[in-house]
Amino acid sequence: MIPWLQGNAPFPPLSQALREPNGLLAAGNDLSLPRLLQAYRQGIFPWFSAGEPVLWWSPDPRMALFPAEFRLHRSLLKTLRGGGYEVRLDTAFSQVINACAQTPRPGQDGTWITDDIAAAYRALHDAGWAHSVETWMDGELVGGLYGVAIGRMFYGESMFTRRRDASKIAFAHLARFLRAREFGLIDCQMNTAHLASLGAREISRAEFIARLENLTMAAKPAFWRADAAAQPWGNP
Repeated sequence: MIPWLQGNAPFPPLSQALREPNGLLAAGNDLSLPRLLQAYRQGIFPWFSAGEPVLWWSPDPRMALFPAEFRLHRSLLKTLRGGGYEVRLDTAFSQVINACAQTPRPGQDGTWITDDIAAAYRALHDAGWAHSVETWMDGELVGGLYGVAIGRMFYGESMFTRRRDASKIAFAHLARFLRAREFGLIDCQMNTAHLASLGAREISRAEFIARLENLTMAAKPAFWRADAAAQPWGNP
């Protein structure tokens, strides 16, 4: 059994998270801005399917990417240096989250990005917490990702691609961008072969939380703004 969160009830201790399914901690239908920020600061995130209550997770181990460890494969580096694209920040957040919701996922029937999730993250975006990194080609949004930034911690949520390497282009620029601004970690939540190929690795929940506590207390750089286009790719 997992607890049901009501009102302003705090999350239970992470030690109470289930081992199977890994990290399931609590349930409760509150996706308000205060609840989401409380969750992220404690290393907890929402993940559920349509028709289910909001399920809150904190898996152990945790998939994470240290920005300096981003794995830049030769083929992607060639794409990055070849140009023909533009990476923008926060110019099309709603389009990015809609595209992520519409992208089929291997082994998944439907999407976890429900209308309620999309509305909650738009509210986070409007409040300055959630951000998009977008790959544009010929005036068209062809790939990107979105996530949440607290202090110098970035929580990745979802990505999509409509052209080859479009999401990887956005991710590469994000990793470089965050590294330059001394962000310590990108939360990738669950282990996937795709994330591992980009340099993400599993760390224990205890290590993740210890790093999280320091990073979320750090001052957040004032760089997320709609007119901020990422610089062309030269030397990483």
